[in-house]
Amino acid sequence: MEQVKNKQSVVEIFMKGAKKGLNITLEQIAPAMVLAYALIVFLRTTGLMDVIAKILTPIMGVFGLPGEAALVIIAAFFAKAAGAATGLMLFQEGVLTQEQATILYPAVILMGTLVGHYARIVIISGVSKKYYKLLLMVPLVDAALAMFVTRIILQISR
Repeated sequence: MEQVKNKQSVVEIFMKGAKKGLNITLEQIAPAMVLAYALIVFLRTTGLMDVIAKILTPIMGVFGLPGEAALVIIAAFFAKAAGAATGLMLFQEGVLTQEQATILYPAVILMGTLVGHYARIVIISGVSKKYYKLLLMVPLVDAALAMFVTRIILQISR
């Protein structure tokens, strides 16, 4: 009899999950997006984005991207959604082509929200400090490889 009383309904389970999802959004995702957006606005307003774009043009060029595309990577570093929104903004402004936005997509997904995930998983879990750099670099290398492979695929499919 006690088992029947403790069993939760589908609605109760859904509401509990929805509440948990809302808390995660408000406590973790939204602050990362706000931070990324503030950083983007700061970089663009101060003209530092032009400097960063000029410096990173040779590196981003390997992937068939303009230097300004680094802004997408920087934003994604803090939040995937911020990286995606930045890519859309640059596309709408004519800075990125459809092909270039496509090349950036897997990088945003693979290394997006790296700062938050790194802090929540690697540091808090007590992983040995000797692995910190490696665990930080793996998603960045994955993102770079994905951009390179995506560029090749798009070139072949023309």
